[in-house]
Amino acid sequence: MFKYLITINPLGLMYGSAGAFLSPENLVGRSGAKFPPEAATLSGLIFSVNKITEKFPKNELSANLFVAGPFWAKLKDKQNFYIPIPWNKIIGKKAVDEWALKDSQWQLENKTEKLEPDYRWQSINSWGIAPQTLKSNQSVADNPWKYISFLHPKIKTTERSVENSDGLFLENSVQMSDDSCLVYLSTYPLENGWYRFGGENHIVEIECEEIKNKKFLNLLNQPIKRTFALITPGIWGSNRLSHRHPQHENFPETVEMLTDKPLPYRYRAKGNLGRGRYAVPAGSVYVLAEPLNKPWCEWDEAWFPKEGYSLKHVGCGLCLPTEIKGVA
Repeated sequence: MFKYLITINPLGLMYGSAGAFLSPENLVGRSGAKFPPEAATLSGLIFSVNKITEKFPKNELSANLFVAGPFWAKLKDKQNFYIPIPWNKIIGKKAVDEWALKDSQWQLENKTEKLEPDYRWQSINSWGIAPQTLKSNQSVADNPWKYISFLHPKIKTTERSVENSDGLFLENSVQMSDDSCLVYLSTYPLENGWYRFGGENHIVEIECEEIKNKKFLNLLNQPIKRTFALITPGIWGSNRLSHRHPQHENFPETVEMLTDKPLPYRYRAKGNLGRGRYAVPAGSVYVLAEPLNKPWCEWDEAWFPKEGYSLKHVGCGLCLPTEIKGVA
């Protein structure tokens, strides 16, 4: 389904999120930090560029443009990009462990109950490898970015405004490591060049190339059976309600899950601010009552919420098959 790998290399800092308004007596931590930009940001950019170039018919692009992400890669090996580690695998610096289903309950294989994951990402070529092998092969990594906060003691009325003259505003920018870039997937190409992207329209360098990683393409086309892991956030339910799994009569019942707390998500359509909702975080693991026997690209768009059009077009809940110990 996806044909192109679109990489984004920030030219300097990128915008992470706006912090809350603060008083001089209450300068605490980051507030509402959110990075990297969702795939919907790339979708909006592609539509904006095409409006100027008219390279593709508008109706064709609306019907067939699918994007997914965010991921990241090392500049020297973009095709072997990094995706979230499934939550059933816990990989720490000192030890590793794995969740398994035994007697309908989640249990740790090595009983290391206090083990916390130190790594959140794994290379796509290492998908399906055991936790110990992942660590020994150095196929795992932590975030390749860090937050840098900027405190604004005075704000122009054309940029930000505060009610009190002593009000302060905290901006959270993000600095990527020099050898890394953001990665997104797309069904349509984007010309190489400099663009304004995300948050406060910071300048980035964008490059587009065909997906040549055959292992990844095979994974994308491998049918999902009873177990799978999200590699992008999953937004399920209606425009008013958020759920942990698709709410459709033709989607099998979810009998078990491994996940983290939900993430706030908001999608803009045609410049309008969409309704806020919550997303199931990437890395979440699902166990279904019955096998689906079809890859994500063949999932019915009716299984996804609609915000102008089906959120499948912005990579909602993109997933790959994964093995869970104790599940046949």
